[in-house]
Amino acid sequence: MPTVLIALFDGVQSLDVTGPLEVFDHANAVHPGAYRIITASLRGRAITTSSNLKLTPDADLHDIAGQHLDLLLVPGGPGARQRDADLVRSLKTHAQNSKRLASVCTGAFLLAAAGLLDGRTVTTHWQYCDELARQYPRVTVDPDPIFIKTADLATSAGVTAGVDLALALVEDDLGRDTALAVARALVVFLRRPGSQAQFSAQLSAQVANRAPLREVQHWIAEHPAADLSVEALAQRASLSPRHFARAFAAEVGVPPGRYVDRSRFEAARRHLEDSEEGVEETARACGYGTPEAMRRAFVRSLGVSPAEYRRRFRPKAPPQEEFRADRHRAL
Repeated sequence: MPTVLIALFDGVQSLDVTGPLEVFDHANAVHPGAYRIITASLRGRAITTSSNLKLTPDADLHDIAGQHLDLLLVPGGPGARQRDADLVRSLKTHAQNSKRLASVCTGAFLLAAAGLLDGRTVTTHWQYCDELARQYPRVTVDPDPIFIKTADLATSAGVTAGVDLALALVEDDLGRDTALAVARALVVFLRRPGSQAQFSAQLSAQVANRAPLREVQHWIAEHPAADLSVEALAQRASLSPRHFARAFAAEVGVPPGRYVDRSRFEAARRHLEDSEEGVEETARACGYGTPEAMRRAFVRSLGVSPAEYRRRFRPKAPPQEEFRADRHRAL
């Protein structure tokens, strides 16, 4: 039975632990015996999470050293950035007997301290990407995606991204249908692609100070198919085009054209996930001049075409829903 070992330590982020644990446990409900899940800490002592939740592990990390592991998962949290020397040595020992390594959020700091990320490309929570890259120059840190996964190493951004990563691992191990069943049980999407940015356009940009510019930001998000040229947006803000462009870039942090591009791309992604409309209809609804323009945006940002994105990341409807949809289209 594949063994998943989740390392525990004081100051761990509780959701970094329980999110992936719930995914693997629900996978066991679909495929009994799919995973043997073990939580362990140094000396097997109870730990206190960053939110003061008390967790009692199953085992002592030292006592299970030498056991074959399918996956060693290291969560993050304030305690991970302290890089306890005994914990780092223990993780390095366990890594020698583990088929795969994974970290959630700042758990990457512990793997890096153990020398397990040298020469690899990883991600972590956006707040700590610069720090990780600075402290471990032999590690390539990509701050954008929510997770990065290869055959033997997976790293994710913060908190809920650990659920996305765990779902991707379950899909690798047990197939898409099982991962979809787990996602439905947990009421989460299957699955955000690893290449999806940690921030939406609205979150990654600043909120403008002035009310007219804030209203323009809302208008862009709600009307992706509208005329969103600088001239049209400037008129909506009652500013000259030149003044608007300069003020928007200064207060939002990106030029209006780039902000519009990001917003339209996110609208198209959601449209493909949530609607039955095809690529051409989606391109029109989200303000792309042609389906080819939207295709180029998807390939540039995610490495897949819009059609492939829908095939991979839109949950398949239950049979009864598919029947109703097919009947509706026939009528």
